[in-house]
Amino acid sequence: MKLSIVVPVYNVESYLGKCLDSLIYAGLNEYEIVIVNDGATDSSPEIAKDYERRYPDMIRVITQENGGLGAARNTGIDAANGEYVIFVDSDDTLAQDAVPQILNRIDEGFDICIYGMKAVNDSGEELNQIPACKKAGIFSLETYPELLLAAHSACNKVFRRSLFIDTGIRFPGRVWYEDYRTVPKLYLHADKVTTDESQWYIYLQRSGSIMNNSNIEKNLQIIDAVDDLTSYFKQLGRFEDFMSELEYSAFYEQFLAASIRVCLADYKSPVLNKLKHSFTERFPNYHSNKYISVMPLKYKLLSFLLMNGYTRTVKVIMQINNRNKGKLGV
Repeated sequence: MKLSIVVPVYNVESYLGKCLDSLIYAGLNEYEIVIVNDGATDSSPEIAKDYERRYPDMIRVITQENGGLGAARNTGIDAANGEYVIFVDSDDTLAQDAVPQILNRIDEGFDICIYGMKAVNDSGEELNQIPACKKAGIFSLETYPELLLAAHSACNKVFRRSLFIDTGIRFPGRVWYEDYRTVPKLYLHADKVTTDESQWYIYLQRSGSIMNNSNIEKNLQIIDAVDDLTSYFKQLGRFEDFMSELEYSAFYEQFLAASIRVCLADYKSPVLNKLKHSFTERFPNYHSNKYISVMPLKYKLLSFLLMNGYTRTVKVIMQINNRNKGKLGV
């Protein structure tokens, strides 16, 4: 079997049917859908079981106690029969004909294929686009270190399943930033990475999602995530090889992006100082980073404002930006 599509499910009764419908191609062989019921308490399990009854040769439902998104993905990885695996969150969808096109690309024999995403709101209106990667052709982390600067989402990638099995790399459970803690580690073990600019993944940005959650303190988990990732590279003796990329990634994810999320919720939050001080303590020479010195002007402006405590100004800028459908792209 070529492909396993892993769908973690937890209390998504309003979205699950649309998600699964986007994955089903009757008569198309060589792939399966592995639904992992992560202890859902709404009608999601019944919906999943109904689809399993209707498509018994295509869909399997696995039920487990609630362990979080990462744990559900891990269950899917271990249960998968496909040579390759993709992850689809159960409130998201794949674009029309995405599955057949992914199956065709798999014949190329890559280790990881990165594809495009687009975010939509509840009305289906497009909010922004996330490109696959700036590099074309076949490459690896060795030949293209900037891969560490691409979006870390697990949902816009086709993974050779053996990358997980052979390395023992898995998603952490019950934490934020599970993708950041996992995907870049896999790059170290992938010899053939490729891209497809097709926007196969459609991400639903809805209220109540992780990125809109008002629990400000959870943003501090990015500090542990950065430590987790850098420690892994150090353990394998590869940190110095990718120091510039890891430093800039930490700058963007921990300081810039996380701080902006906090500003939008509460620009007076003490979490902002914790994010800033943690980053500057770990990377005191970040000013000389080659990527920071050439980053877009919008990033330079926002980082200047954040470093100097103009957090209210950052909130106002980002509120305007969000009303204009994310044109700043942060």
